Amino acid sequence: MASTSVRNDLVSGKRNQRSWPSSSFRAASWSASPFTKSAGRSSGEDNEEDLKWAAIERLPTLDRMRKGMMSVVLDNGKVVCCQVDVTHLKLQDKKQLLDTVLKYVDDDNDKFLRKLRDRTNRVGIKIPNIEVRYENLSVEGNVHVGTRALPTLLNVTLNTFERILELFRLAPSKKRKIHILKDVSGIVKPSRMTLLLGPPGAGKTTLLLALAGKLDPDLKVSGRITYCGHELKEFVAKKTCAYIGQHDLHYGEMTVRETLDFSGRCLGVGTRYQMLEELLRREKQAGIKPDPEIDAFMKATAIYGQKTNLQTDYVLKIIGLDICADTLVGDNMRRGISGGQRKRVTTGEMLVGPAKALFMDEISTGLDSSTTFQICKFMRQMVHIMDETMVISLLQPAPETYELFDDVILLSEGQIVYQGQREHVLEFFENMGFKCPPRKGVADFLQEVTSKKDQEQYWFRRDEPYRYISVPEFAECFQSFYIGEQLATEFKVPYDKSQTHRAALAKDKYGISNWELLKACFSREWLLMRREMFVYIYRIIQLVVLSILGFTLFLRTEMSVGTVEDGMKFFGAMFFSIMNIMFNGFSEQAMLVSRLPVFYKQRDFMFYPAWAFGLPIWVLRIPISLVESGIWVVFTYYTIGFAPSASRFFKQFLALFGVHQMAISLFRLVGAVGRTYVVANILSGLTFQIVLVLGGFIVSKNNIKPWLKWGYYVSPMMYGQNAIVINEFLDERWSKPNTDSRFDAPTVGKVLLKSRGFFTDDYWFWICIGALFGFVLLFNLLCIVALTYLNAMGDSKAFHHRRRRQEE
Repeated sequence: MASTSVRNDLVSGKRNQRSWPSSSFRAASWSASPFTKSAGRSSGEDNEEDLKWAAIERLPTLDRMRKGMMSVVLDNGKVVCCQVDVTHLKLQDKKQLLDTVLKYVDDDNDKFLRKLRDRTNRVGIKIPNIEVRYENLSVEGNVHVGTRALPTLLNVTLNTFERILELFRLAPSKKRKIHILKDVSGIVKPSRMTLLLGPPGAGKTTLLLALAGKLDPDLKVSGRITYCGHELKEFVAKKTCAYIGQHDLHYGEMTVRETLDFSGRCLGVGTRYQMLEELLRREKQAGIKPDPEIDAFMKATAIYGQKTNLQTDYVLKIIGLDICADTLVGDNMRRGISGGQRKRVTTGEMLVGPAKALFMDEISTGLDSSTTFQICKFMRQMVHIMDETMVISLLQPAPETYELFDDVILLSEGQIVYQGQREHVLEFFENMGFKCPPRKGVADFLQEVTSKKDQEQYWFRRDEPYRYISVPEFAECFQSFYIGEQLATEFKVPYDKSQTHRAALAKDKYGISNWELLKACFSREWLLMRREMFVYIYRIIQLVVLSILGFTLFLRTEMSVGTVEDGMKFFGAMFFSIMNIMFNGFSEQAMLVSRLPVFYKQRDFMFYPAWAFGLPIWVLRIPISLVESGIWVVFTYYTIGFAPSASRFFKQFLALFGVHQMAISLFRLVGAVGRTYVVANILSGLTFQIVLVLGGFIVSKNNIKPWLKWGYYVSPMMYGQNAIVINEFLDERWSKPNTDSRFDAPTVGKVLLKSRGFFTDDYWFWICIGALFGFVLLFNLLCIVALTYLNAMGDSKAFHHRRRRQEE
């Protein structure tokens, strides 16, 4: 459906234009500089190239989309033009193609983007663009006042009790309402790069999140935000735009290239494929032969489902990360790239996607002024040539960076002081009596002129005494300034929805199909497992050491068989086995918690759903469980002296495998619910104690109070304990007749089972195995549910100073 609608829109756009004869198309195609033949080429080479291109043109549409022409350097130094499959380009091929179209980034990127745009313009294809409007937008939040916002143990306890009382309406809330944004309105236009300025706490991040449709649901929002006249509920805003936040959240085990490749794979190619399909159809009808390298680049970046995309290499090059593309990102435990490079990875992660509207929050943190200038310069080229919509928040941009922007939004105390062309902002403040000194950068002046502390130094009307002008007064005066009046006039004319390009607004929640998302997440999880192999090696070494300790404690020569007293030693050995197998899975909790910050970011930015994240972790841990359970059974089974039958050996292996799977699934669930190391450790300790006490060994079923019997049957450890003891004590060597009249059981083995309240029938083994794997399924499903609906734990940023409140 999406492909048909985009194609229809492109065709209707073509029909609305003046039709050109084919001859004029051909003449234009060969006379324009981007597609002109090289003067140094011989006629024979040109004829050969024409024949190869004609062969591509005769291919079916799907094959033609994947075939392109590339210049290849042979071993003898000769350059020949070859037909290539753009979906199977090697790293060296991609580098060569990029070097051809983008040899010197500073000089060639502008020319390259213009070639891309000229190719679409030549056949009358309109590139989608987005206009964002926000009208009377207000955002309010409830926060604690003073020291109650600090994350102390006392405050957390009081806050928890207050929430419970508020939930049952037993006490009023002690939080205070603050206004983050106050009735702001504005228009963000395509093809114009907008700079968002304001002092810390002005509400810049909140405004960007609001425009991107990513505000916290706990905030109270009023007003209207539209994209091309459409309300946010009419399309998927989180896929239509991209928000680049201040926090650099990435997996330290992945390289820069792998991080961007995964992002591009999940975000998809948008409508690039459908637009390229229409472009090729029109060029074929008009007899236009495009530039081979440009054609190959557009095809390579329009094919979805690729593990590595040429778009990644392009973004790496323009933001200066090609020099560290194969370096680990790194984290607190691993050496990796620098802080400034990590900030650029955060930016590049979104640039590889198809979003046409970008909202960037403090992207210059950790970057020097030269790098910030270069990145903003490339952003400007994208905005002006490719009709992007972009708002960038910078704290203290250098003068040369400031000059790159077309429009400025000045925000202070939640109100817009100025929004409009950059060239007129100083004129507005001069009308208010404030002038930027020659020695001062304009951006620094704008952030200080609304401050009560710094405002007086910029007052230049010597014939009038200085008077502090508050932010509300600035905002009110801007409404009567001619730029503000022009903005108000534009608001009176609603956006014509009929002019919206059908490819501008995303209708699908995710960029690729569910199957492709699952494949991408499986591929990444396998990569992370290989990079974290030392963890699993350590776990195996731990199991080996503990198994050696176990079979020396319960050595076969000391483990006699036949009496109830002998059976008690085997009870201890089996409990020791289950305990070690369960504890071995405890590390899964810490591993999941460490991944949650990146997961929450990518989930909220519509990279993938929670099930696509949780399912690969579950499935790929199965081989690990098989290996670790197998090692334990191999090292301990015959050395301790369990039942010698081969079937009993494999049944114990199956039971311990089920216990191991249940344990790692349980600890993952606790990690998904706890979300932080401290909370998760507390919950896991409590959960493990409950499961252990009700497992049937420490307290037998016969000694559990009747009102707590349900706890025995819902304890997953009970089923593992029952399975392993049934497997052992129902063996023939424990079939010696019972001589103890206290137990109504025919054999010693069944006496041992009854004395501890375990099941005595052989079929219960398979019931317990089924129950264990049922718990595995249940815990993993609950983990996915927790990942789907729970958000990251809150922090202490919601802070409202008591003194400031009194001043207000």
